Amino acid sequence: MQTRVCIIGGGPSGLLLSQLLHLKGIDNVVLERQSREYVLGRIRAGVLEQGFTSLMRQAQCGERMDREGEIHDGFFIAHDGRLDRIDLHAYSGHSVMVYGQTELTRDLYDARERLNGTVIHNAEDVQPQALTSDKPFVTYRRGDEVLRVDCDFVVGADGFHGISRKSIPKTVLKEYEKIYPFGWLGVLSRTKPVSPELIYAHHERGFALCSLRSQVLSRYYIQVPLSDKAEDWSDEAFWDELKRRLPAEVSGRLATGPSIEKSIAPLRSFVAEPMRYGNLFLAGDAAHIVPPTGAKGLNSAGSDIHYLYHALLAHYQQGDSSGLDAYSEKALARVWKAQRFSWWMTSLLHTFPDSVAFDRRLQQTDRAYLFSSEAAQRSLAENYVGLPY
Repeated sequence: MQTRVCIIGGGPSGLLLSQLLHLKGIDNVVLERQSREYVLGRIRAGVLEQGFTSLMRQAQCGERMDREGEIHDGFFIAHDGRLDRIDLHAYSGHSVMVYGQTELTRDLYDARERLNGTVIHNAEDVQPQALTSDKPFVTYRRGDEVLRVDCDFVVGADGFHGISRKSIPKTVLKEYEKIYPFGWLGVLSRTKPVSPELIYAHHERGFALCSLRSQVLSRYYIQVPLSDKAEDWSDEAFWDELKRRLPAEVSGRLATGPSIEKSIAPLRSFVAEPMRYGNLFLAGDAAHIVPPTGAKGLNSAGSDIHYLYHALLAHYQQGDSSGLDAYSEKALARVWKAQRFSWWMTSLLHTFPDSVAFDRRLQQTDRAYLFSSEAAQRSLAENYVGLPY
């Protein structure tokens, strides 16, 4: 098979790039290791920056998002016996949209089908090859048959555990990582959300988050030790612990019910440099991971896709490869800002098992300063709604 761009990974970032390129007449193929049903079964975050929603509209995939997504002009932080609100719109002039990643991915799949885009599922043993030549190719296996995709460029959007980053020699790749000593236990329930806007809660027992997917579907999280397993937590135990960590005015109106999905996600910060090797370009989780506290995971992938899409467009339409040459540097500059913000939000709101009294007092002072300073709230709002591309 011959194409211009071979995209490894059929998650939202890979599908989004595929759709954007297709609309501009740039032929591409997506290889996905899992089935479509498996990809759509992943439960992920749903807070979208302005930049990401704009990309969805450019990709002609934003109609349902705009109809069903919820615009949030702010969020709450529960801390130190208080419930304070960050007014995103007042301090940044922008808002965020709450729209589940599963639904977003479904919209992208439907769009690729409408245009007869090539998305190959159950592609096993994917191997990018000849990446430093002007004729890279990707091999994969389906059953007993080994197939090959010849292309101009390979885009690795196959996540943290994918093959793309591992295809860059260790002598070239530099990795930065921070592992946090806790995870998030998340529960999805068919219940009315406790708040029309997200509530981030700091408590001496640990962090909690009240989120939502719609007015009838809620997503809640609590901080747990890495040694915990989801099956250790009954629904009743989860709800009881969540209530302990929320202000009485919030816990008193919390609607509980059976969990639809329950899982524990460990928290890590990770960046791989560079994001280009020869004719291989990394995007999204293949190159960087953030703690979910700042809602930057999918949004950071979106900025990668923005830069890569426009660079490929300039290359094919104008013969200008400067955007491709600058891709890694430009993408990483924004990635590191998202890393800083996610690290800061995580440090501000979580309980760290190895902290001493001095650390805890500084953390408390940081929260107090935030709500005594318009400049601090403006900085938070600016980062939360998304820095410009």
